Amino acid sequence: MREDGKVDYVELPGGQLPDTKRFYAAAFGWTFIDYGPDYAAFDEGLDGGFQAISRDEGAVDKPLVILYAHDLEAMEAKVTAAGGAITRPIFAFPGGRRFHFADPAGNELAVWSEG
Repeated sequence: MREDGKVDYVELPGGQLPDTKRFYAAAFGWTFIDYGPDYAAFDEGLDGGFQAISRDEGAVDKPLVILYAHDLEAMEAKVTAAGGAITRPIFAFPGGRRFHFADPAGNELAVWSEG
């Protein structure tokens, strides 16, 4: 069961995605679900995904920890009230919606919600 504010997903830069998938499959036995040519998801103890090299806005260039929220707008308000800086306002993606924020130390994280 997903819980508010808990680590739920991690996105990693995928580089040349076929090479990255081949490495993790050979080294650790990971399997993937492809969501188009630029994204491969995994479920290996913690859900996550690899984003291929992309010039698209929002492509990750370093690991991104993603938390969960049942009420995305309420969580965005809590993050802001606590001193977080919204770096990417709420947007839709296949599977849900999310926003990105920076904590006081400058770490970027995201929060997502289904639907």
